Amino acid sequence: MFGNLRTLQLRAACGLWEDISHMTKDAQQSESLVRELFELAGISIGGSAPSDIVIHDSRFYQRLLRDASIGLGESYMDGWWDTQSLDGMIDKIMRANLKQKITGSWRLKILTAKALVLNLQSQSRSGKSVEAHYDIGNDLYTRMLDPRMVYTCGYWKNAKTLAEAQEAKLDLVCRKAGLQPGMRVLDLGCGWGGLAAFAAEKYGCSVVGVTLSKDQQALGKQLWKDLPVDLRLCDYRNVTGRFDRVLSVGMMEHVGPKNHREVMEVVHRSLVDDGVAVIHTIANNRSLRHGTPFIEKYIFPNAVAPSLAQLGKAIEGLFVLEDLQNIGPDYDPTLMAWWANFDRTYPEISSKYDQRFYRMWKFYLLAAAGASRSRDGQLFHLVLTKTGRKQPDCRFS
Repeated sequence: MFGNLRTLQLRAACGLWEDISHMTKDAQQSESLVRELFELAGISIGGSAPSDIVIHDSRFYQRLLRDASIGLGESYMDGWWDTQSLDGMIDKIMRANLKQKITGSWRLKILTAKALVLNLQSQSRSGKSVEAHYDIGNDLYTRMLDPRMVYTCGYWKNAKTLAEAQEAKLDLVCRKAGLQPGMRVLDLGCGWGGLAAFAAEKYGCSVVGVTLSKDQQALGKQLWKDLPVDLRLCDYRNVTGRFDRVLSVGMMEHVGPKNHREVMEVVHRSLVDDGVAVIHTIANNRSLRHGTPFIEKYIFPNAVAPSLAQLGKAIEGLFVLEDLQNIGPDYDPTLMAWWANFDRTYPEISSKYDQRFYRMWKFYLLAAAGASRSRDGQLFHLVLTKTGRKQPDCRFS
């Protein structure tokens, strides 16, 4: 039954893999191969299960085999296929490791070459990367996110709503950092200032936050104008001054592998000798040089989540790792809550964001939820101190 697929797998194992499109020029053969691949993941084409797929355009089969993950995403944006449970479908695809069975995308090869040669998150490029995602419109994010405008994984241990999960996450970060009234805190990659405002309001700290998003800074300044929060439009590499605590929630996944060490050097020079730093980051199970082509093109240009090995190398000789916690499973319900909010309020902004954007954003959120559910990615909290400091009380859950 799986003769075509076994042939391709054997070629890959022998190092003879070519662009899969060369072997699938025939439309009927392409459809047969895609059906076999999906069956390996427990997905039926035209089936009745929520995670089964309905094909609206027969060109889908060759496009998927030619372009792999970005072909799956772009064909969804174009309305070539649908499924009742996009997140469930992606969960099955990831668990069956289908992304390793469909390779050969020329876009992936280009990304790999660029990542090897270029610093894709150099200071000159970082602003454009941020603008491409975070400056698309506060009207979208105010509808999708919680009231504190937190665009990172929540903490759902005792939470029932998105707002509760985000407050619990912010409080967890602040407790791990050991915040005390009067402390001066640096928030690297502060977004709209939700963490900075929480630390000021709940813990009596004064906070400097840095972001490269003009839209985030403008709205954040408006939201938190009555708190001791200073949101600056500034690249993290240009931060000056010393702080009692340094926090970074959701920035490491955007800086790129060539800059992991530099981020940690900035944290080190910004932190007083007896200070504590807390880093919250999406993490990969493997060390990668580039993100997926779909995310690269449509969502987060040049973003690459680090692996534990890459993070370890970045802090080596600079910090003592006091605590490491993985709250990766909490990203799934966070993404599903964002999707529910976006879907519910989309009619209010549909005149600005067309149907293709809607399908793109749906694919982004639900595919990420499915990937998180499959444990393809993680979410790490690292608590760091400088050598010689007494171990802080930082192990909370």
